[in-house]
Amino acid sequence: MEYADNVKMPDNELINLEKSPWGLEQGVSHSNFLEIFEPLPELKELLLKAESIDEARNLAQKFSGELLIKCKNGEIASKPVERWLCEEAIGVFMNLTSEYMENVAGFSTLEYLWRATKGDENVLSVITEGFVEEFRHLFRAMAGKADYSKGWLGQMLSERGVEFVDFDRIKGRKAAEIRSKHLDEAWRIIKGYVDRYPTGLDDAIIEKRKKQKEKLIEFWGIDEDRWNSYKWQFSHVLKREKGLQILKELNELGIVKVPEDNLKLVELAIENHIPWGITPYYLHLWDFEEPYRHDMHVRRQVMPPEWYVMNMLGHKDDREIYFDFMGEHDTSPVDLVTRRYAMIAIVKPYETCPQICVYCQRNWEVTEPFMANAFPGWEKIERAIEWFGEHDSMIDVLITGGDPLALSDKTLERIIGRVAEFDHVANIRIGSRVIVTVPMRITENLAEMLGSYIEPGKRNLSVSTHFETAYEVTPEVSEAAYRLRKYGIIIYNQHVYHRMVSRRFENVVLRIALKKAGVEPYYTFFPKGKIEQKDYLIPIARIVQEGKEEARLLPGVFRGDEPVFNVPRMGKNHLRAWQDRELIAVKPDGSRVYLMHPWEKGISETKPYTYSDVPIKEYLDFLESMGESLEDYRTIWYYY
Repeated sequence: MEYADNVKMPDNELINLEKSPWGLEQGVSHSNFLEIFEPLPELKELLLKAESIDEARNLAQKFSGELLIKCKNGEIASKPVERWLCEEAIGVFMNLTSEYMENVAGFSTLEYLWRATKGDENVLSVITEGFVEEFRHLFRAMAGKADYSKGWLGQMLSERGVEFVDFDRIKGRKAAEIRSKHLDEAWRIIKGYVDRYPTGLDDAIIEKRKKQKEKLIEFWGIDEDRWNSYKWQFSHVLKREKGLQILKELNELGIVKVPEDNLKLVELAIENHIPWGITPYYLHLWDFEEPYRHDMHVRRQVMPPEWYVMNMLGHKDDREIYFDFMGEHDTSPVDLVTRRYAMIAIVKPYETCPQICVYCQRNWEVTEPFMANAFPGWEKIERAIEWFGEHDSMIDVLITGGDPLALSDKTLERIIGRVAEFDHVANIRIGSRVIVTVPMRITENLAEMLGSYIEPGKRNLSVSTHFETAYEVTPEVSEAAYRLRKYGIIIYNQHVYHRMVSRRFENVVLRIALKKAGVEPYYTFFPKGKIEQKDYLIPIARIVQEGKEEARLLPGVFRGDEPVFNVPRMGKNHLRAWQDRELIAVKPDGSRVYLMHPWEKGISETKPYTYSDVPIKEYLDFLESMGESLEDYRTIWYYY
């Protein structure tokens, strides 16, 4: 029997929870645990009755089958949406009690549930509230008692006395007026969330950053023209000991407040060759006086947390393999080329960037900004480009890295010109973040040169970038984007939906800011599930919830992005599509285990991939620590 490609055949022993990185407190009382069965007391009695795990499985599956029939017949939940959720939840429970899925996951969720129900102190001492909350909500949904149908926004509208429009009862102009009133009130609620998040296009933020820029200009002893030169920006990136010393001086002078523990972690990172670097332009996006209040997301883009540093440090000798989450070593047919799809591949002519993102996918090969030997030489680049010429399936070529726009115009023109020689290439993409980190790099000359490779009806050229927050969308960014658009170049955003930017409507604010700046939403990436980046990870349920409950309220052209999960060695799975994943287990710490079905399913033979997720409880605790109301996220448990 075949299982997922990253699963070793298990012995089905209980998991050692000490290996969990999430830090949720272990141990629950028996009486508190039994409260999860309040919606389904019959299931509790069956598990108490069972004398073995096999008997518990048989009883649970028989109960589930009978419950599913009742659910489909409308005997449990009268509202259509509650009935649908009931079916989904029962399907999940059937997975959790399946012996096959236990073998795939490598442990038995049912065994934890059964033993805890019977009062096994060994089990009760290791499970967490995360595990308990998963089943509390799952059993509510199975019983048709999730109170999901109104939704969190509908509940707020109801509390404001806004009438739901039943178009079967009310017709014509009266129905339209009631519906319009309903939508107006919905917007007022939405706007209350949207207004929480300042953007780089707000007048107050623009003025504040103007003053901050003036302080940095004075510190460096330069004028505005030098500041606006990308060459100056490139040559003054904060990196290594010198960059850290500058950051310390700025802190000591009271120009930029930097917490002492942040400085110590950067120092440790530099000593151990862990990637770190900030452009002067990006530094001026911070809030100089109030660290981590409104600028947490931009600071955490570049300032590494302790967990990250210690994990990188622990694997400094084998990081090239250990941190290659996407398995690029296994998907590179020739040097500098990575291929996971039939009609597109990437080429990496420059394996470094002007600035380092802490959660970089390629932190196993990018060691610092403008690192030595990042340019592999023309012989390797020519061989990589020739590979594209030899494969007429390559209708799209993504030139990325690192950041290719850190190269000179002349070097770029030579690379792009070679790719443009192949008639089968219909699109050339430039993967770059300089529009975010050094927008002055997008000069008129660069934009004109890139645009010159567009031949209507034959070839297009576009730019893919990464904006993570509306705080990064500035007037300088808007001007850079406009320069590219003047020459017919479309800019697509690939947003990494990490926890620093995952509050209610935070990504909606980004989408609106991007639209103002002329950047098109393209992908919303689930963060790569690399454990060294634990502080950035979110549950899959949150990104799905965001797409269904927040992004869906935007006009279509504002939400053209697709939420995706990257399966190692295979590529993007669509998180909108329930067919692409199954929830197969829940660990004692509350982590969901998913079986991801790669995109090739239905096209050609492939193997699924198992992924252990962030416990929803741990993520909600994080949101609460940031001052969020957990009531706003109450439906997250029902996104499987």
